[in-house]
Amino acid sequence: MPSPSQIERLLRDASLRVTAPRKAVLAAVYENPHADTETLLAATRSRLGSVSHQAVYDVLRALHEAGLVRRIQPAGSVARYEARVGDNHHHLVCRSCGVVADVDCAVGEAPCLTASDDAGFAIDEAEVVYWGLCPDCQSRPAAR
Repeated sequence: MPSPSQIERLLRDASLRVTAPRKAVLAAVYENPHADTETLLAATRSRLGSVSHQAVYDVLRALHEAGLVRRIQPAGSVARYEARVGDNHHHLVCRSCGVVADVDCAVGEAPCLTASDDAGFAIDEAEVVYWGLCPDCQSRPAAR
């Protein structure tokens, strides 16, 4: 987790104004990897007291556009945010509880996979989602 001064530096380096909501939301993303907007809203409110849903949505959009956070949305899930950017890692998603975990690129360099036919595209990223059951859900008795 970056310090408050490192958070400010990240915002400045991305040419974003340093504001209390931006600092609080970015810190919340670092503290809550793969969190949804509601979780980030609650974490931001715990830091600032009062902040609107719209303000958090706006900050998340600005942070995403600036490349400071990554937005992922596994099928059937709400959007989630993480601060791990700059690499082409993938995700493991539990079919039962929805927990998300990072998994490094299978090959180790972007875009990780080579398309059989790139159709003229300059491919710079591959998105892979692995689905299954997390260890906690595997250990639970099956519902009947």
